[in-house]
Amino acid sequence: MNPLLKRALIDSVGTAAYIALIVTFIFSLQVFQGSKETILIPMAMLLLFVCSAAITGFLVFGKPAMLYVDGKKKEAISLLGHTIGMLVLITLVFFISLLVYASFFG
Repeated sequence: MNPLLKRALIDSVGTAAYIALIVTFIFSLQVFQGSKETILIPMAMLLLFVCSAAITGFLVFGKPAMLYVDGKKKEAISLLGHTIGMLVLITLVFFISLLVYASFFG
């Protein structure tokens, strides 16, 4: 496999896995559903959003930015395009799975 495609696959699958981990964490917080409202919940969610943006930004844009700074502009743009393309494919697979799930169990 082309090293550029391999890196794009690793970055996009890593991003999808990180998102799955965060969603699993959020679903596990349903235990606190009956608790009283507190200012800590929106603060925690906003902090989670900012941290997630930083982590996924690093996973998607980190290596392409390093390549671009090193003067490998064509490789940087190619890696970014492949990574985003694979993320779009992963997203489509999830949406198709939702449609199939909804048609059978909805």
